[in-house]
Amino acid sequence: MSDRLKPEQRRKLMSSVKTKGTNIELIVRKHLFSKGFRFRLNKRDLPGAPDIVLKKYRSVIFVNGCFWHGHSCPKGLLPKTNYNFWKDKIEKNKKRDQQNILDIRYLGWRVITVWECEIKSGIFKRNLTNFFEQ
Repeated sequence: MSDRLKPEQRRKLMSSVKTKGTNIELIVRKHLFSKGFRFRLNKRDLPGAPDIVLKKYRSVIFVNGCFWHGHSCPKGLLPKTNYNFWKDKIEKNKKRDQQNILDIRYLGWRVITVWECEIKSGIFKRNLTNFFEQ
């Protein structure tokens, strides 16, 4: 099956995809704030500029979209069109994510990754609560 959009339309659509302040990120931020957590956003002095930084707890949170970060859920499936391009792109994203996590842990920070599918199912609330009660 071929792409329904012309290459120029597809390029414009893909370039409009947000990287900061996404809906899933806002849901996590609102939840944290409602529980009394205070945080900073996208600290550029940490590897990977984590989405949320809780300095008091020396913890960072990455809020990942399942498709863009290659999660092993139905939302993380690669498209059938231009498969090799997407496979390479997502693999590079996954390697970069892994390296950023290693670098942040080396600096003594704890890392939490929240996936888009967890947010939509509500699992992330339980996971975050358990993480900070440790």
